[in-house]
Amino acid sequence: MSTRAAAESAARAGFVVTAIDAFGDLDQHPSVRALSLPRDFGGPVTARAMAKAGRQIECDAVAYLSNFENHPGAVSMLAAGRALWGNAPSVLRRVRDPGLLARTLVMRGCSAAMVREPGPDILEGATDWLVKPVASGGGHGIRRWRRGTDLPPRHYRQELVEGTPGSVVFVSAGGRAVPLGVSRQLVGDGAFGAAGYRYCGSILAAPGDAQFAHGETLVDAAHTLAGAVAAEFGVVGVNSVDFVARAGVPCAIEVNPRWSSSMELVERLYGLSVFGIHAAACIDGTLPELDLVRLRRGAGAAGKAIVFARRDVAVGDTRAWLPGDGGGNAAVIRDIPRPDDCIETGRPICTVFAAGRDALACHAALVRQAARVYQQLAEWERS
Repeated sequence: MSTRAAAESAARAGFVVTAIDAFGDLDQHPSVRALSLPRDFGGPVTARAMAKAGRQIECDAVAYLSNFENHPGAVSMLAAGRALWGNAPSVLRRVRDPGLLARTLVMRGCSAAMVREPGPDILEGATDWLVKPVASGGGHGIRRWRRGTDLPPRHYRQELVEGTPGSVVFVSAGGRAVPLGVSRQLVGDGAFGAAGYRYCGSILAAPGDAQFAHGETLVDAAHTLAGAVAAEFGVVGVNSVDFVARAGVPCAIEVNPRWSSSMELVERLYGLSVFGIHAAACIDGTLPELDLVRLRRGAGAAGKAIVFARRDVAVGDTRAWLPGDGGGNAAVIRDIPRPDDCIETGRPICTVFAAGRDALACHAALVRQAARVYQQLAEWERS
């Protein structure tokens, strides 16, 4: 859907990059050839259409982003005759199977949300359940299950776990994982125009920060969780595991077997080249030697939030949002739409960034940045 962050990381790592996504935002890295599927190819925004468009680009290697993990066939089309820097379709089919993932992690001694496939069971008892699409991503289409109702096609039930949502990002190869960071996820936060279970941002902070109860214990357990996924499913390159933290234990929800949103926070906070790390793992299985304790020391917190349209809007001259340094990390607003773009209710407008001494201060700064975006939209509406 959006390539800006990963393409920028790849360009800074020295690669020559062509990016195809749904938006073709204004602030892609200056050396990236940025193409929009609707604008440059005239096709629908689907994984298959993206893969077909990608076949027209001459390249040595391909990498996919969200939500290709739900479409192994499109990955096969995209990667035919090229090096694939990412997980193969056979890996995707296993690691994106919610029942298999839960059973496997529990057998490894990890915590995972229970899964119930479609069937005649009534599911009585105290457990509450969510209805989730098999092709899930970003919290879209998730709702509470009402007892006695049938499941829609290609949906399943997952245990509703109460706690703090988070994610562990890691790089892996050869069945081993190197953790890169553990972040808190922002979900359904009205300050950013989100509701329900919709993902709307992340905050990355030191383990002892108050964003998680039992911070140090939780981070260690999240690292163990990443190692279990790498060992059991053979994922390669950068990946992440979404979880809900309860009493210092990360309860796994799903695996994102590709670049995920919080990875650019790792770059901002620790100065790592995440796409460079990803490429090295995919090319020859090289994993970095990182001292995350040293990297985290005194780093504070970094956060990002996706700002969603609360009603249909037409943006004005968004060039005023462009960073003065040509796309560097000092930018506050990213994923900038093009001037006069029309954005429907519930669609993303842009992404805002902030830093703070801790997670709470960082969240407050993100809320202020989002409020400025909404204020600018209101001024454009009045004019």
